[in-house]
Amino acid sequence: MSDLLTEAVPEQAEAKRLLAAALAEPAHAYLFHGPPGVGKRELAVAFGAALLGGDPGRALRRAHPDLYVLEPLGDQIRIDPIRELRRDLHMRPFEADRRVYLVFHAHLMNEDAADALLKDLEEPPDYATVVLVANELGPLPETIRSRCQLVPFRRLSERAVRAEVERRAPDLDPAEQRAISRLAAGRLDRVERLLDPHAAARRAALLDTARAVYRDPDFDAAAAAGTVLAGARERAGEARAELETRLEGLDLPARELDQQLKRAARGAEREQLLLALEELAAWFRDLIAVAAGAPDAAVHADRIEELTSDATPERLPAAELAAERVRALWRLLEELNLQANLALEALFIELRRALAVTATAR
Repeated sequence: MSDLLTEAVPEQAEAKRLLAAALAEPAHAYLFHGPPGVGKRELAVAFGAALLGGDPGRALRRAHPDLYVLEPLGDQIRIDPIRELRRDLHMRPFEADRRVYLVFHAHLMNEDAADALLKDLEEPPDYATVVLVANELGPLPETIRSRCQLVPFRRLSERAVRAEVERRAPDLDPAEQRAISRLAAGRLDRVERLLDPHAAARRAALLDTARAVYRDPDFDAAAAAGTVLAGARERAGEARAELETRLEGLDLPARELDQQLKRAARGAEREQLLLALEELAAWFRDLIAVAAGAPDAAVHADRIEELTSDATPERLPAAELAAERVRALWRLLEELNLQANLALEALFIELRRALAVTATAR
């Protein structure tokens, strides 16, 4: 059964080692934690299949009667789904020797839901194994964390991500494959988004904006901020449509449905804003790398001609400052609930001021 763990996801050697050892004598609760898109979900399902034994195919398809899966429909796990899980938790196994409960996006449990789950983590049935899967530990109460075996996950290597890009898009130009592999920053969920044609268009518009900061004499900071916000809103609309498709056929009250759609859209918009800022910072860092004679280190390998043209020695100090300013705003938006439109416009004004001395007509 340990082969299930080995083959489930690339890399993650420490997590696989911990879980393979756990198969002999499973604990009552585990907490998988690490960045999104690095294999936590896949390995959780594989671990559940290995614990249940028998034909692993049913568990991998989530069709095993002793496998229970809970995940949020919006941006929170509320108390009612946890109450349902707790009721199921006290039912004895149907076929296997144990029951396995997978809670995806456990970091989204609100306080009431976490308190309710804690009661069964303190005194679980001896046949039950609960696996919480979280993108971050911070939102989870210490009382939850302390009652789970922690299983850490890391970002994947560029090589592992590149293999996935080549598998999904074998006809893509090698330079584009390399760029997407680097932009994904060790996350396979980003690979899927970056390969989407709409995402490619958003990326092109964003990089045109980055170049306009120092190349366009008529650069408009408000318009630049608008380009970033438009991309985030477009992604929010896509996420809303994706959730609408998932919820089709469910008998949800209109208010609850609307709230879930709004929460999903807000979460996607925020994620896209942060991704756009990461890419802006990467562009200015690429200018530094190319100017320093290290073009192979550039993230945007598919735009190397433009980078080579733009990476002049006099632009180097300003590019360093620009990358720092973008990263500073990323940290603020990641931690605080700022007005993104005003913050972005202020950022582009600052970037223009730093790079204005090198601005030239196209």
